[in-house]
Amino acid sequence: MNCLSPSLLASDFSILGEQVKMLDEAGAQYVHIDVMDGSFVPSISFGLPVIKSIRKCTDRIFDVHLMIDEPVRYIDELITVHAEACKHLDRTIHAIKDRGVLAGVALNPATPLSVLDYILPECDMVLLMSVNPGFGGQKYIPYTTQKIRDLKQMMKEKNCQADIEVDGGVSLKNVQEVLDAGANIIVAGTAVFKGDIQENVRGFLDIMEK
Repeated sequence: MNCLSPSLLASDFSILGEQVKMLDEAGAQYVHIDVMDGSFVPSISFGLPVIKSIRKCTDRIFDVHLMIDEPVRYIDELITVHAEACKHLDRTIHAIKDRGVLAGVALNPATPLSVLDYILPECDMVLLMSVNPGFGGQKYIPYTTQKIRDLKQMMKEKNCQADIEVDGGVSLKNVQEVLDAGANIIVAGTAVFKGDIQENVRGFLDIMEK
């Protein structure tokens, strides 16, 4: 199933709750929450108090993307951790799953898929960054499309049913390319929050549902 996960990093924080409700009403299946610590990535975004405060605004899945060092310290519903940020990736993934939480592994653009060789069967989702993490509004890195295809083939060979999520620079103009390559969860920030939020969400869903 194809799902849209709008990134709150591109939202208007002054009316965050209202915008989360708008995403819900428009039909977005996930809410993508980028947690940044100023260490693993240069920027600082928001933390657990903000996440808890918007929980009452929607019952959609919180797709929490931890761009922080040693992310095992924080666990929510669907937790995605960066392979590059974990001293012990296997331990981190199992700590998440032991809590009954879905576990995803994110890879930066230049990180090879080979780091997933042994952990892939344990992953509920793999997030491929199609920009370098830390800032919104960047352009999609073209070689990501082939990386998605390679990951899809890798999953087939390992009989793995994990979701493939792509984050960074995805717009209405290139989302079909990303879907055709094998992704099924699309993160979109600027492309959703710039302009009419609900119209933009519906535009993505129209393409994704075809």
